[in-house]
Amino acid sequence: MRFNFPQLRKFGIAGNQFTGVIPDTLSNISGLEHLDLGNNYLTGQVPDGLGVLKDLYWLNLEFNNLGRGMPSDLNFLYSLPNISSLRLINLQANNFGGVLPISIVNRSTQLEKLIIGDNKISGSIPKEIGNLISLTVFSAMRNNLTGVIPTSIGKLQNLRVFDLNWNRLSGLLPSTLGNSSQLYYLDMGYNNLEGNIPTSLRNCPNMEILFLDHNKLSGSVPENVIGHFNQLRSLYLQQNTFTGSLPADFGQLKNLNQLLVSDNNLSGEIPGELGSCLVLEYLDVARNSFQGIIPLSFSSLRGIQTLDLSCNNLSGTIPKELQHLSALLSLNLSYNHLEGEVPSGGVFKNVSEISITGNKKLCGGIPQLQLPACSDVESAKHGKGKHLSTKIVTAISITGVSCLAFIVASVLLYGRKKAVMKSSSTFLRYGYLRVSYKELLRATSGFAYSNLIGMGSFGSVYKGILSRGERPVAVKVLNLQQRGAAKSFMAECKVLRNIQHRNLLRIITSCSSVDNKGCDFKALVFEFMPNGNLDSWLHHESRNLSFRQRLDIAIDVANALDYLHHQCQTPIVHGDLKPSNVLLDDDMVVHVGDFGLAKLIPEATEIASSDQTSSALLMGSIGYVAPEYGIGGSMWPQGDMYSYGILLLEMLTGKRPTEHMFSDDLSLHSFSKMALPERVMEIADSNLVGESGEAINNIANHGDMEGRMQHCLASIARIGVACSEESPGDRMDIKDVVMELNIIKEVFLGVGIHGERHIRMQLPAEGTSQLGGD
Repeated sequence: MRFNFPQLRKFGIAGNQFTGVIPDTLSNISGLEHLDLGNNYLTGQVPDGLGVLKDLYWLNLEFNNLGRGMPSDLNFLYSLPNISSLRLINLQANNFGGVLPISIVNRSTQLEKLIIGDNKISGSIPKEIGNLISLTVFSAMRNNLTGVIPTSIGKLQNLRVFDLNWNRLSGLLPSTLGNSSQLYYLDMGYNNLEGNIPTSLRNCPNMEILFLDHNKLSGSVPENVIGHFNQLRSLYLQQNTFTGSLPADFGQLKNLNQLLVSDNNLSGEIPGELGSCLVLEYLDVARNSFQGIIPLSFSSLRGIQTLDLSCNNLSGTIPKELQHLSALLSLNLSYNHLEGEVPSGGVFKNVSEISITGNKKLCGGIPQLQLPACSDVESAKHGKGKHLSTKIVTAISITGVSCLAFIVASVLLYGRKKAVMKSSSTFLRYGYLRVSYKELLRATSGFAYSNLIGMGSFGSVYKGILSRGERPVAVKVLNLQQRGAAKSFMAECKVLRNIQHRNLLRIITSCSSVDNKGCDFKALVFEFMPNGNLDSWLHHESRNLSFRQRLDIAIDVANALDYLHHQCQTPIVHGDLKPSNVLLDDDMVVHVGDFGLAKLIPEATEIASSDQTSSALLMGSIGYVAPEYGIGGSMWPQGDMYSYGILLLEMLTGKRPTEHMFSDDLSLHSFSKMALPERVMEIADSNLVGESGEAINNIANHGDMEGRMQHCLASIARIGVACSEESPGDRMDIKDVVMELNIIKEVFLGVGIHGERHIRMQLPAEGTSQLGGD
């Protein structure tokens, strides 16, 4: 293509589907001021001749596939300092490699916005960055930058957006950051930064977004610093090593929407002043050492949607006022020392929205929680007087000891008779229903074929209704003639008795007994999932999942794996992740099931020491099993990641990995990888390609929905491919997947912090359009 328009001032083709390379002849447009090629499918190198465009002030190449991840990719930048008028350089979301040239930060004193995120740029940030005295936006997020943050950053007194998240930066947060008093967006998350939060940040009163999460920052969270940020909306301090208490002046943050301080070493009481943050929607203080009671002031948080206080040392009762928080969707109080009655209204009415595991002295609540009834002793001791109360307690104690002695004796006697009677019930947690073989037989109408809802490698699953309740259940009956079935039963019991998560299938009880013929009988009883499994939704003509539903399902499954891999006391590998094991409840919320092949990580080495043939037989399903398992490799989380990647690609394409089109030369992984990035829409499920209308009308900000959909589909394809790489070491970690998928969701919906970040990084000049204008 030839360009010979010397009088042309603005050339904008953003937001289209142009392919190919940027032609060298662009430099012939000698009067060009505004060049916007963003959001296309351009490839190759950027021509070095752009430096001759002396009047160029706007260069936008974002969201293409430019560069090859090579050191020479940024050579064109060496000529740009000759352009004294340049105000914006936007290279975001390409494939640029190499290091940032010193020349670009040494002479471009008029540059206002330098956006190079989502590339493969390496090396350190030049200390000469301080020469860009007009810079208002510097974004280099998600690259491979190393070294320290230069102290010269403090010379950038006009800097408003500073984003270096997801790099490998080390060292300290420079105290000179406080000189950039115009800062309102500071994101240093996901690096290796150390030291304290500099108190000089108090000089940045306009701060709205402060992300310091996932680093190695330490010391106390300073008082009289963050509390001064009157406009602060989001504060991320999680996954560091902060100590001490949470400053009470956080209560002054009247605009605070998100506060995340989980996974630190914070202690003391949770400040009651947080109840003054009336627009707070997300509060996460999990996995610290907070003590004391749950502040009663939390009842004022009328907009709170997610409240996570888990894994601390909180005591006292659960404030009844929490049940009146109508916006609350998720409440996690697990693993504290809470006691007394669990409220039964509001969020407490839905067992899938609360978690109270690990608080042994709780009682009451809705029946589904299966907690003991609250004792009448508590009310009696307040109304009958101390003397009578003492008598009652004494009598109950004596009776309790007698009953306990009787139970122990019965258990011992039962143990001796076990060889003769061969009948028992297995109880995985306190409070589970007692169930026998006869009850399961009756519940499933004699394991009738009409109640059969699924079959697996180790048994069959039936729908049933227990005689003592009306709620349906799923009864998984093990086929003990199948090799490995008994081992599968024990593995599933061992795993399920210690885990609880909203995206994992909840077990009700298990039964190990004998059937009517005197043969061994083993079964697991689960919650019934009325919407079946993911496989039936992906591959059934009468069913269809929207992109939003598929994205929510992908996030739910990722959250379940994150819990198993990183949040359990002993990490757990699922071992057989596939669509048929992803179950869906009434609200299409995921409950991952079938832990028959699961392994606790410390015991994974047992596989290697046992018979390799049997081990291979116990590892996963064809098409989803990690390739290293085929050669006798041990089970590790990376194996689950492979299965997850294939599942994600199946959700994207609508194609099973076992379809006839896939052979030795072509797999679902390679099929998807070859389509990146230009041809993702060609491989996407036809139902997704044609999605519009009602689904789009439900989106708050649906401008350029088609382009946004394409970008999100390509991002999901990249994650699926990255998770299913052949080498385990090349696969993504599930924590990164969770983060990336949530970013994709916010970008798709056009809302939330990451949606704003996606938009704000573009920051068009006044009077111009983000897409290139007219």
